[in-house]
Amino acid sequence: MPRPAAARLADIAPFHVVELLTRARQLEAEGRDIIHMEVGEPDFPTPAPIAAAAVDAIRQGKTLYTPALGLPELRAAISGFYRTRYGVEVPAARIAVTNGASGALNLAFACLADPGSEWLLADPGYPCNRHILRTYEGQPRAIAVGPDSNYQPTPAQVAAAWNERTAGLLVASPANPTGTLLTLPEIAALAGTCRARDGHFLVDEIYHGLTYESDAPTACAAGDDIWVINSFSKYFQMTGWRLGWMVIPEAFVRDVEKLAQNLVLCPSTPAQYAALAAFEPETIALLEQRRAEFRRRRDFLAPALEALGLRVTARPEGAFYLYCDCSELHPDSFALARELLEEAGVAATPGIDFGANAPERHIRFAYTTGVDRLAEAVARLRRHFGR
Repeated sequence: MPRPAAARLADIAPFHVVELLTRARQLEAEGRDIIHMEVGEPDFPTPAPIAAAAVDAIRQGKTLYTPALGLPELRAAISGFYRTRYGVEVPAARIAVTNGASGALNLAFACLADPGSEWLLADPGYPCNRHILRTYEGQPRAIAVGPDSNYQPTPAQVAAAWNERTAGLLVASPANPTGTLLTLPEIAALAGTCRARDGHFLVDEIYHGLTYESDAPTACAAGDDIWVINSFSKYFQMTGWRLGWMVIPEAFVRDVEKLAQNLVLCPSTPAQYAALAAFEPETIALLEQRRAEFRRRRDFLAPALEALGLRVTARPEGAFYLYCDCSELHPDSFALARELLEEAGVAATPGIDFGANAPERHIRFAYTTGVDRLAEAVARLRRHFGR
């Protein structure tokens, strides 16, 4: 028999939402109509100017390797985006273009995570974060968060959880699965808590642009020692293009560059040329229209779910999710998610994907489909629950 897989694989759970999506696709192949509210993927096509820029690049033969940290002109464009959108100066030299936000997290943890180092993450939170960390032999340590702190960790919680093995903190704003935001003073306070302990602070901002009452502040405004991760997937609606970026503290730029050279060579060249069009006024105008549509969907779906007994426990200020307490309707959200898929034709994500903080009580619904389909989903749920 061959030697077994690395021991760390025992700590890496499957991504249950992807497995639910696979089952949903099987049911669709059998002729079932499934309403997809499980995967965090905008249903809008990539904006036409972005797609056209990719086609032009391919036609011009712009398909060779780029520098490991990305096209210089794209790094400059991202820097300009911080200037115009946030009023913050972020030098292009500190920006790495990456293979999606996941690629950015891989590079960050490959750079920072020593074997056995502990990293604080919110629970509930995006599952791949802790699994990417574990791949690089770091140890995720959950901070249980809830409605009392708007599902975000507080400086007091971070200080209480910190020990001699703790290397840093990762937060997300807007957060997945809850859609909650951190204010700039809250980000600054968390950064100060990490600095006081010589720790690293990473902020996931991949849902920036998809906020509905106000724009989310960037952690870049709270210090140049903060690692900031963003993506072209969500607001810019380029999920399958696999392109993101990371703002790196200056002292670590060369380390990240060496890792990128060895691990990925460079991000997709056509995708990078496409992304140059993402910041054009025509593209931004379209994206802002779509943001308004996401808000319309949220404002329809949240009260409709609550009327069914699915209590929205977080303030969904951003992203495109509603994180609901389903315990009045079912004792096990994983079993409920399977029931809704098989019996009602509605795909949702169980809390088990997001951590160990009462996952059986919670289920996530993504409003990444039109209001007419959301209304049909609500009708199916009403029939399923007999309400």
